[in-house]
Amino acid sequence: MNELFKPVQAGRAVEDIALQLEAAITSGEIIPGDRLPSERQLQLLFKTGRGVIREAMRILKQKNLVEIKKGAKGGAFVKQLPEASINDSLALFLKQYSVAPESVIEFRESMDRTIILLAISRGNIEGKKALSGKAEEFNRYVSSPDATSEKIGEMDRELNTLLAKLTGNPVFEWMMNSIQLGFSSYDYALYEDLNYRMKTGLNWANTAGAILDGEPMRALAFAANHYNLLRECLNEKKESMASPEISLTAITPEKEEDNNPDESDNIISIKRGLEE
Repeated sequence: MNELFKPVQAGRAVEDIALQLEAAITSGEIIPGDRLPSERQLQLLFKTGRGVIREAMRILKQKNLVEIKKGAKGGAFVKQLPEASINDSLALFLKQYSVAPESVIEFRESMDRTIILLAISRGNIEGKKALSGKAEEFNRYVSSPDATSEKIGEMDRELNTLLAKLTGNPVFEWMMNSIQLGFSSYDYALYEDLNYRMKTGLNWANTAGAILDGEPMRALAFAANHYNLLRECLNEKKESMASPEISLTAITPEKEEDNNPDESDNIISIKRGLEE
């Protein structure tokens, strides 16, 4: 391990040590579960003092790269970066910065177009058949009177994960999984309404079928239709929330009590007066 690290210069020693250790971890030279050298060993490797080493370890701990264990078998151990924490960070970012639904939808749609094209060109036939079979099952389930929102959500996430795996690119798999688990993709809005739910289920089946048949233009058209349905559904929900319910009694004028004589009665009274 000695050859991985170089002595540091005064001034930026803490940052330099943290960067060297981080590079060794992210490059796979030190893998999750490995124990880092002891404080004493790190002092000798970097030719610096204990306080500098501890400050560098604090930085790595903040980045969730290491965990410090106490006891005789304790020390600093490399952590497997949990995917859940990344998903939570994405969710918090979207909430804190009030990212508009349209921005999320635009990102999803552009990513899905790339994923679909790669899935058609790279995916194996077994994977495409599995996607198509699951999509047909999903289409049948969303039309069932026993369908639950929890089960629909699980099946939708599974379909998106299967689609991303067809690309053969682990980054797309990770991004898709993060989107599904980390923050709202707004697809839930489609599944709350029976009409949109049935349209979305059929559209999923058509998309997967086009991927299986190797028809990119049809698959892209169905993907675009999914997001058109989503925008339409969200707009309807927004309008319904903005428009207050109007009671019929509120717009029906109440009949006022007529204490004054009718105009025709006045005319009759005047006529009688003239005759007399």
